[in-house]
Amino acid sequence: QVQLVESGGGLVQAGGSLRLSCAVSGTTTVSMNVIGWYRQAPGLHRDLVASVTSDGLTNYADSVKGRILISRDDAKNTVYLQMNSLQPADTTVYYCNAREFRGSWSDYWGQGTQVTVSS
Repeated sequence: QVQLVESGGGLVQAGGSLRLSCAVSGTTTVSMNVIGWYRQAPGLHRDLVASVTSDGLTNYADSVKGRILISRDDAKNTVYLQMNSLQPADTTVYYCNAREFRGSWSDYWGQGTQVTVSS
């Protein structure tokens, strides 16, 4: 059973930094085609923040380019999201997602971690 557990969220002042972690269990990060971080504000859809493929290719939302870095530590089965220069607009719940293709796509989600940026 694949499980994703996020941690590292919290309250930070504008301009500060946080590092989110997504611990993967029941499988390995290397077996996932892509792992990403999404965020979802109340009443809105879930948007991609950043993703990394099994080949190490990264993709970022335009709104976070230059401020956020996604990385993976396959030895620890963990994916990180380093967030710098945080702004109040970054306040929301952040979710980890893992996708694998085994004839069809399977999606796995974590429970989310709250990030709050105060002005």
